[in-house]
Amino acid sequence: MGTELIDSLLEYDAAWRECLAEGDSLKHKRNVVTREIAQLKKENKDAASKINEMQSINSRIKELDDKIRDYKSKINEIMLSIPNIPSETTPIGKDENDNPVVRVVGEPREFTFTPKPHWEIGEELDILDFERGAKIAGQGFTVYKGMGAKLERALINFMLDVHAEQGYLEVFPPVLINEKAMTGTGQLPKFKDDMYLCADGYYLAPTAEVPVTNLYMDEYMENLPVFLTAYTACFRREAGKHGQDTRGIIRQHQFNKVELVKFAKPETSYEELEKLTLDAEEILKLLNLPYRVVSLCTGDLGFSAAKTYDLEVWVPAQKKYREISSCSNFENFQARRANIRFRTPEGPQFVHTLNGSGLAVGRTVVAILENYQREDGSVEIPEVLRPYMGGAEEIRKV
Repeated sequence: MGTELIDSLLEYDAAWRECLAEGDSLKHKRNVVTREIAQLKKENKDAASKINEMQSINSRIKELDDKIRDYKSKINEIMLSIPNIPSETTPIGKDENDNPVVRVVGEPREFTFTPKPHWEIGEELDILDFERGAKIAGQGFTVYKGMGAKLERALINFMLDVHAEQGYLEVFPPVLINEKAMTGTGQLPKFKDDMYLCADGYYLAPTAEVPVTNLYMDEYMENLPVFLTAYTACFRREAGKHGQDTRGIIRQHQFNKVELVKFAKPETSYEELEKLTLDAEEILKLLNLPYRVVSLCTGDLGFSAAKTYDLEVWVPAQKKYREISSCSNFENFQARRANIRFRTPEGPQFVHTLNGSGLAVGRTVVAILENYQREDGSVEIPEVLRPYMGGAEEIRKV
């Protein structure tokens, strides 16, 4: 965010205040002239000059009201483009290279053979069809088949069941979102180019965070904290990311995700962030997938977040950790935009909102295919998923 934006904001604000002051003064004067005209007419005296003065005042007031609306619109536009303020506990840094590792859980598997990338595994097992996905939709869309489709569905149900046991209430929201809701959570106007805009002004949900957080838009909440979980298909144009992860399903235009959303009081929100992060981690632990947690530095922090932990799962074929979840505390940034409050003896306050992926389902499929692959080309199914897959213990080419 350049200083030009702040300079423009201050300039528009000064002009807006000046117009407000002049408008208020003229409206007071109009009241005085109105009484003078009434008195002159009552005394049967000529009121023409006062009437002309009134018309001139009304004309100027209208002119000022137009300017006030214009300045207010420009101020709101700029304000919506200003990111959240990082938490004091967010590390200072320029980019992802400055993100400190908080903890590492699990050891990457030592393979006795060269591990294949997930797209090769998926094609050889005939469970991922990239060619037909591209044929019916375009690049960045994939068809899951057979045990691949079953694995994706099993993961969704498994994640929702675990999070329900953790105390989250499951909801199933719409995936068509209006502009007000998209603005409330910070997707608009900042990320407009990354969203899919449909007919009638609706946007396809980029994440369940948007509809779930906005369930309480323009409301007072009670009995905080509130924990919600939801599955949605997610849609992103991935604008500006051409050439990144062009193969496989790590970066897709349509993907599935299970989301965790919390609404908390300000004094407990950072405690809730730590718990939410652990709740998302539990999925990786149960699946026995090696991962690490990093704390995003100021230069890598998202637009709406005050503090974020990224969960990164180990991807053997790439020999590196890849993001599979971001767990963030937005403090009252989203609540101010969406007008979500709670009552206190001192008066209304904005809630703190938090969310995290629990997890990105497609990337979990990637991690399972690569970490559980066998030399003969088959893939072992993690033990906790087997009840969700009809008892199957492996994925093998039919």
